[in-house]
Amino acid sequence: MTENHAATEDPAATLRRRINTLRPHTARIWNYWLGGGDYYEVDRVAGDRIRELHPEIGELARADRLFLGRAVRHLVADVGIRQFLDIGTGLPTADNTHEVAQRLAPDARVVYVDNDPLVLAHARALLTSSPEGRTDHLDEDLRNVDAILERAAQTLDFSRPIALMLLGVVIFIGEDEDPYGIVGRLMDALPSGSHLVISHTITSPAMPGVDAAVHFWNEHGTPTLTQRTPDAVARFFDGLEVLEPGIVSCSQWRPEPAEAGEPQAVGIYGGVGRKK
Repeated sequence: MTENHAATEDPAATLRRRINTLRPHTARIWNYWLGGGDYYEVDRVAGDRIRELHPEIGELARADRLFLGRAVRHLVADVGIRQFLDIGTGLPTADNTHEVAQRLAPDARVVYVDNDPLVLAHARALLTSSPEGRTDHLDEDLRNVDAILERAAQTLDFSRPIALMLLGVVIFIGEDEDPYGIVGRLMDALPSGSHLVISHTITSPAMPGVDAAVHFWNEHGTPTLTQRTPDAVARFFDGLEVLEPGIVSCSQWRPEPAEAGEPQAVGIYGGVGRKK
């Protein structure tokens, strides 16, 4: 009798088989730039090459992470949001969405969504939660809107406002895959008072290093990225009330007071919009 390995294999082993260590992967390189340890040599080499092409890439990665923290703190403390749907979770670092939210509101609920096997292998780190709240993690692709909504409804109450977090993930949806329609369908399923939080790598004549880095990545890494102009990023917020200061460099979205003055712009833009 032939043994059914698919039925008996440990889920962690199944995830490990899905991890490609021969090509650099964006989640692992992002972790490398943020000072984490969840990457392979191929990711370090590619990450260092990208840093040569765009020396500010480390500041870009940190600006995106700090933007997440400021946006979540605003939504919890000032708006009263208690539910988050975070798609494109990435590898856990300091101050993940549930940590920031539950620090201020222990009863906050967070559903993480990602389809990267290394991220899923670290799901236990993301599944921790305060006793009063709840944290869940779904193995799903952003393109599968219906599946995400159906499974997220097991944890989140879709009759109450939800913050949809799409940080650094819409860049993986090409123009031929209807990126605006995907985001629109997700927001259509959320009630009034919900918010959209997006960060997105941009293309700009003022930042040629970003273009060079993305070109290198798309030749050597996976998955491929789609840059968009700031105006194209702003289109994701059509029909929403965009919070001040608008769609700006993540480093310049409500920065913490600093003696150095206005933070330097980086090649990743972000914004927060409210559904009326």
